[in-house]
Amino acid sequence: MMMSVKGSVFLLGLYFTTQISGLVLQSEPAVSGGFVHTELEKTVSLTCLSEGAGHDPQEAELVWLRNNQLISVAAGNTQGSSRLCVTPVTHKDHGAIFTCQMKNDSSVNASVQLEVTYAPLHSGMEEVSVEQTRELELSCDVFANPPVLVSWQRHGAPIDLFEGGFLLTNDGRKSRLKVGQVDRAAHQGPYSCVTSSPIYPNSTKSFKVTVTDKTVQFETDLIFPMIAGLVVIGCTTLLAIVSRWRRITQCCK
Repeated sequence: MMMSVKGSVFLLGLYFTTQISGLVLQSEPAVSGGFVHTELEKTVSLTCLSEGAGHDPQEAELVWLRNNQLISVAAGNTQGSSRLCVTPVTHKDHGAIFTCQMKNDSSVNASVQLEVTYAPLHSGMEEVSVEQTRELELSCDVFANPPVLVSWQRHGAPIDLFEGGFLLTNDGRKSRLKVGQVDRAAHQGPYSCVTSSPIYPNSTKSFKVTVTDKTVQFETDLIFPMIAGLVVIGCTTLLAIVSRWRRITQCCK
């Protein structure tokens, strides 16, 4: 409801500035409710036209702003009419407000806001190998507009987070499934992350988790003292042998 009211107010403001100020802002794709709906990698073309309102349309100098920041345009693209292209559309363009206004009178303006939709970028199969008792983490992309619903499965069935000791997190960009200590019987097997979007087809990323035997690892803080000790013992023994050999040599002489 709040979004509807906000959109209506924005449209009313756009209608007012377009009709009363003498600036007409056209777009391809077309403006709808004060918004221009587009997708990633597409092109949005904006055209601003000056129409009367107490001034000569051909003499009206126009400027463009993006989120209230001035945009540099080519010379000759400001008198009476001006065109601006947003290409390619990126994630950062979502929610951006583009404004065309008179250079000598900022109250004469017209604006549109970009609404960029995009699906999460994940698919395919990932093979994961982890040792017994080690930590396991699986992740898939959920960065999307509109937001997506995420479900994790193992052997094609929903995962019981409590029974498997799983921890599930979602920061809006990545959904992560974690296990503190892997157990082969409980955690080995196929996994999948499925995202459901209201406007895009469902997408799935699969994982094949293999749990291997734990390898023996020596602590480095124990290895180095042992090596140093052996070196000392070796050097002492060598010196003793050399010293004895000298004594034997001297006796023989």
